[in-house]
Amino acid sequence: MSETPENSDPADLVAGLLRLLDVTDGGNDHFAGARKPGGVGRVFGGQVIGQALASAERTVPADRPVHSLHAYFLRSGNEDYGIDFEVMRDLDGGSFANRRVVASQQGEDGKVRPILSMVASFHKREPGVEHAEDMPVVAEPESLRSEADLRAEYADRVPERQRHMMLQPRPIELRPVESRHWMGGPPREPLSHTWMRAVAPLPDDPKIHRAVLAYASDMTLLGTATLPHEISWAKGNMMGASLDHAIWFHDDFRADEWMLYVCDSPWAGRARGFNRGRIFTREGKLIANVAQEGLIRPLTKKSEG
Repeated sequence: MSETPENSDPADLVAGLLRLLDVTDGGNDHFAGARKPGGVGRVFGGQVIGQALASAERTVPADRPVHSLHAYFLRSGNEDYGIDFEVMRDLDGGSFANRRVVASQQGEDGKVRPILSMVASFHKREPGVEHAEDMPVVAEPESLRSEADLRAEYADRVPERQRHMMLQPRPIELRPVESRHWMGGPPREPLSHTWMRAVAPLPDDPKIHRAVLAYASDMTLLGTATLPHEISWAKGNMMGASLDHAIWFHDDFRADEWMLYVCDSPWAGRARGFNRGRIFTREGKLIANVAQEGLIRPLTKKSEG
């Protein structure tokens, strides 16, 4: 089956993602991030990170690819407004460059407030010793159903107010190895494996592939911490939100080719869950590590009467 509904062309979905991540230079190291057309409610965290990274990379020479970023979500973004990114050039050294980025957005009250702060580091390529973790052995993506097909099958099991978001076509194709938390089933260990890629070919520019990976890295991660517990957004018994997000880029890759996202959660407590991710190419090359802590606040239904 197709990853997206018949009326959603993969090339159009990817073109929309590229427009979203192609920030506009406003001068004086300020960049404008577009709002998602048709977006409703809260801005997807991966979008803000991807736009912040794209903004920072506009101020760094091409021979210094990003090797790490650390972002803090300060407030929820609103799909009704665009986002302003201010870049501060903290370092331009012989081998490294460092940038701080503050993302700000107008609120419904008309006031502009920061919604994300990020630090990114860039490093000239140089030789060194090498070792890397092996990729786990899992089912090949061709043998798995797409998450879009699974969401369509299970949509009637989630609260009605969440179905539109659940069924919305996405520019990133996901093929989960294990069942998702919204599919039901008993609690299990906090570990998941997901194949992912852009649904259509991307341009060759490595910066675009890094921005797309940054965007996609916010998918599937937070839910890993809920797997051992009887809570999920699909059941309506938890409040979840990303608090901070870090990515370490190790090597070159293409985000329009299959990548395996291995996520685990070594700890949860005090209404927070810590999650880790490793991203491999299909050939087994470790290309990135991700870490995120998120809010996983259990909700209890108010008694009637």
